[in-house]
Amino acid sequence: MNRAITVREPAARASLKKAFETLGYEVIPFKKTEQAVLQHVPKDVRLTVTASAAKGQDVTIDLTVALVGHGYTVAPHLSAQQIRDRAHLAEIVARCREAGVTEVFVVGGDPTDIPTEFRHAHDVLVALHEMDHGFTDIGIAGHPEGHPSASEDVLFQALKDKAPLATHIKTQMVFDPKVILDWARELHRRGIDLPVHIGVPGAVHRQKLLRVSSGLGIGESAKFLKKQQTLLWRFFLPGGYNPAKIIKGLAPHMGQPDNTIAGFHVFTFNDLEPTEEWRKKTLQSLS
Repeated sequence: MNRAITVREPAARASLKKAFETLGYEVIPFKKTEQAVLQHVPKDVRLTVTASAAKGQDVTIDLTVALVGHGYTVAPHLSAQQIRDRAHLAEIVARCREAGVTEVFVVGGDPTDIPTEFRHAHDVLVALHEMDHGFTDIGIAGHPEGHPSASEDVLFQALKDKAPLATHIKTQMVFDPKVILDWARELHRRGIDLPVHIGVPGAVHRQKLLRVSSGLGIGESAKFLKKQQTLLWRFFLPGGYNPAKIIKGLAPHMGQPDNTIAGFHVFTFNDLEPTEEWRKKTLQSLS
């Protein structure tokens, strides 16, 4: 993972350089996350903070506000399953506005025991747009490899419904560049033309995934591991997982008229030091 990505073809190289200059990192709101970000992540790297059902939506906003206070650009995840009602959403919006947060990422989230009036991400997006929310960038989730509880047509329709209320799409982690490209072309064919940021895993090893899982609470941890089963076996390979194959596979297609792939988004699992080392090495090799 720490090896720089190199590309010879000039146009692909230029696309990749631009993508790495705007690369974003996703972090999980644990106790030491703020300290780790300050220690390892430069201020020009954009961040998103996940919303964990074990910790609740407000912990996500707490960390977001703290990191913005340190000078980072941060988008909190807003999870439909963790926002109780419109009053709670209004409170979140007010906290974000006061802190200077201009970006959010709206997800449906895993079902929790929290009673909520929002069932889906679309419900939150509609409610947000009925408020004076002040956000200039609103992300929604894409699933190139599908979703166990919804058909392909249902997923594309959901994206079509949400697209007018959003500014970009970030995808789940995907391991096959052909799957991503086919999905991105289909998205474009269906008239969904938001910029797409492809989710790739950072410098993650099996032990790290298990450590992250153990910090989520027993029920949440079991859900996490079940959901990540397909990831786990890929991380079992010697040396962990290297996203170079995906990134190099997609670089020649970025900027082409048949898709709107705009860049990459790194799921760091809070392994920030090696991920940042890899980003810097890659930028040097592309310059």
